[in-house]
Amino acid sequence: MCGIVGYVGPNDTVEVLISGLRRLEYRGYDSAGIAVTTPEGSIATRKKAGKLVRLEELLEVQPVEATNTGIGHTRWATHGGPTDVNAHPHLGDDGKLALIHNGIIENFAVLREEVDAAGIALKSETDTEVVAALLGHRIAQGEDLETAFRALVPRLEGTFTLLAMHQDEPAKVVSARHNSPLVVGIGEGENFLGSDVAAFVSFTQRAVAVDEDSIAVITPDEVRISTFAGEPVEFEEFEVAWDAEAADKGGWSSFMAKEINDQPDAVANTIRGRVHDGQVEIPELTALGDDVLRDIDRIIIIACGTASYAGMTGTYAIEQWARVPVEVQLSHEFRYRDPVLTERTLLISVSQSGETMDTLMAVKYAAERGVKTISVCNTQSATIPRESHAAVYTHAGPEVAVASTKAYVAQITALYLIGLHIARVRGTISAEDAQQATDQLLELPEKFREAVATHDEIAQLAHWMADTRSVLFLGRHVGYPTALEGALKLKEIAYIHAEGFAAGELKHGPIALIDHGQPVFVIVPSPRTAPVMHSKVVSNIQEIRARGARVIAIVEVGDTSVMPYADDVIRLPLADALFEPLLQVVPLQWFALELSTAKGLDVDQPRNLAKSVTVE
Repeated sequence: MCGIVGYVGPNDTVEVLISGLRRLEYRGYDSAGIAVTTPEGSIATRKKAGKLVRLEELLEVQPVEATNTGIGHTRWATHGGPTDVNAHPHLGDDGKLALIHNGIIENFAVLREEVDAAGIALKSETDTEVVAALLGHRIAQGEDLETAFRALVPRLEGTFTLLAMHQDEPAKVVSARHNSPLVVGIGEGENFLGSDVAAFVSFTQRAVAVDEDSIAVITPDEVRISTFAGEPVEFEEFEVAWDAEAADKGGWSSFMAKEINDQPDAVANTIRGRVHDGQVEIPELTALGDDVLRDIDRIIIIACGTASYAGMTGTYAIEQWARVPVEVQLSHEFRYRDPVLTERTLLISVSQSGETMDTLMAVKYAAERGVKTISVCNTQSATIPRESHAAVYTHAGPEVAVASTKAYVAQITALYLIGLHIARVRGTISAEDAQQATDQLLELPEKFREAVATHDEIAQLAHWMADTRSVLFLGRHVGYPTALEGALKLKEIAYIHAEGFAAGELKHGPIALIDHGQPVFVIVPSPRTAPVMHSKVVSNIQEIRARGARVIAIVEVGDTSVMPYADDVIRLPLADALFEPLLQVVPLQWFALELSTAKGLDVDQPRNLAKSVTVE
């Protein structure tokens, strides 16, 4: 949630900030603003509630001449509603200081008492302005920006990334992070700050991840990072593996449409370099050591939302291949249930951004109790991978649309790779079975291209159903989490009631929902590789069709058994049972996108949602 960008350098500061904020729109926000130094030696701010375009319109009417320093912010309202006054930046020291903030300051009420005692009047309802006021007060008492910042930051409780600038030090931005992401972009004669690398990838692909509880200071020619206590921190650069063009729509109607079409490449890139001679070997897992993987007696996958459904899908494959019990737990429930953990437990976290706060806290909780942790992540040098003992990156490329598509299938692919790697180490899979599984993996990208080609018939179906108010999804075995994911996509971007059910549960309650015309997507297992489950799901179709449901069946090519009972049939390429859900989810993604489009909704930025949830 929220986006942050900071800049010090010779280029057009306003353009750098707006460009960065534009690339951070996917994070979710309801107001935007910037602060820049001016030729007169003052700080000028412009901020506006609503989308970034509202701020750009304001800048056209009230342009600002900037020099070489600025900070920009897109805010997701927490303390105080989404208004112009509550938008960031907030000011201190009689307007000489500007400050922006991601996160929540939990002890703001106590700090507010100090502000009131100092006789400082606040204009907004935000926790952030309290911090700006206290920082400005210290500077007014004679401290320089860095000294005041370093003294105040350790007193803050909660979650925060802070950026601040002062007119008396016009070529400097100071920043701090605590449980909230922050990266530095390194240029030639210019430097950047951002909540992620998208903030500056248009200008540089050299980046540094700022560690937890650290302060970073940038000037045009210098980057300094230190702990809250003031101890210098040595840092290493990394190169961003994608460029600005990868985060553009590339002619597609929406980022979500582009990202659904990116899925063949996302899966191929996740597999690349990890399959050798019919065996999976993930170099990143060597840090754990084979002895650790041989000794595990239980795996816990933690995740939230879509990532949790990827985790559920992964459990079937990992258990089958590695012969070790696997369970999925929601990150935000995990540490509050006093889980039973031992040194032989392996925890796998799944997060596209690597900054999901619930998941990060769960990873830390497990690590503190001696549990080895693996991160499945799509974002280089994000916090969760750096807090984990090993990280398996999905290499899906930037995912901008809030509703996850290519990151989801890449996560499942990564979990399958992890399952095959562990199975090889533990000796629980034969060479023949391993070869068959890797062959299926390597064939996925081409099969994805065929699955993506279902768009046109799905689009027609969705537009016929534009007035639909409720859709149900049924699946069995690996089709069950796919049903859950299909329902979630509709909730996220089409704002209609949607539920996914295990098909075997139908007679235990959900069948009461079936009425005349009720649309039901049924994910049908392969009659070749799962004949018993296939026959049972066909029976489910007969049951709901007899009660008036409109059945849309997702089947493999050549399966004609559902024809007498389904109203619509979507055919997908042949795949073994464990690999079917990767393909079956594609038409469900298209359906959610096209139904949302038919309703005239914003596909990429649905209401009330953010791409990266960085607060608990």
